[in-house]
Amino acid sequence: MFGVLCCRDARGVRKVLRAFSGQLNGLWQVDGWVTPIFDVAAFDALIRGPEQEIKRIGREMAVLSKGSVRQRQYMLERKTRSQQLMREIHELYHLVNFRGEVVPLVKAFCGNGAPPSGTGDCCGPKLLHHAAVNGLRPEGMAEFYWGRSTASATRIHARFYPSCVAKCGQILGFQLCGL
Repeated sequence: MFGVLCCRDARGVRKVLRAFSGQLNGLWQVDGWVTPIFDVAAFDALIRGPEQEIKRIGREMAVLSKGSVRQRQYMLERKTRSQQLMREIHELYHLVNFRGEVVPLVKAFCGNGAPPSGTGDCCGPKLLHHAAVNGLRPEGMAEFYWGRSTASATRIHARFYPSCVAKCGQILGFQLCGL
């Protein structure tokens, strides 16, 4: 997904911001595009060790008999480590709204339970966060899919889509406060 946000600075000069969801060609940061909500260097340092360990457990699980006691133990260990890593990743996200309030992602999230993986990585949250941090006032935003249509037709090339309800829709309310 890609997105654009038309906004104005304090002098009334129009600015157009652009963002991509997640990574673009394996990169979190690309010149000319808004940055992620989190610090990329801190993210990379955080996931390096735990991600390797989670993958190691997965490889060991793959060679065990399906449904064996040992495989179930590995599954539980991998799940526990993955959930802990996700909690630590979410701690890297601090959202800013248009009142200037800053809260951790988990406090801004108004859904049930913990935020799903990828919450805050989509275009809408990235664009609004960038605008709020930089004192820009949004006037209009659009998100669209660009690329080969998905086999399930959930995303069709060149079509506009609203923010996802389960992830980003649960933080946009906080982000828009103060407009």
